[in-house]
Amino acid sequence: MQSAASAAKAYAALAKLGNPASAAADVKGAAGGENFGAVLKDALAAVNSAAKTSDGQAQALATGKANVVDVVTAVAESEVAVETLVAVRDRVIAAYEEIMRMPI
Repeated sequence: MQSAASAAKAYAALAKLGNPASAAADVKGAAGGENFGAVLKDALAAVNSAAKTSDGQAQALATGKANVVDVVTAVAESEVAVETLVAVRDRVIAAYEEIMRMPI
């Protein structure tokens, strides 16, 4: 399934951003690597793809053209993608709040 692979890729990229040591090594070692905006755009695309797959499977089930297992799998993938995106959003907000608390 391409949606599962793209969600896994986006999750791995976001997990890499969450590790300050690897992020610092990437900044030092890779000139012109992916920036945060590109990674975030890929993650949003993966979540959107998972949601579309889930919706399509649910509609196919309603018309009797899909298996229940496929629908449950698609919904679970979509749920994991959304939970990952929410976790990243929470980390970004926490980082922003931490920066705002810094004295000037």
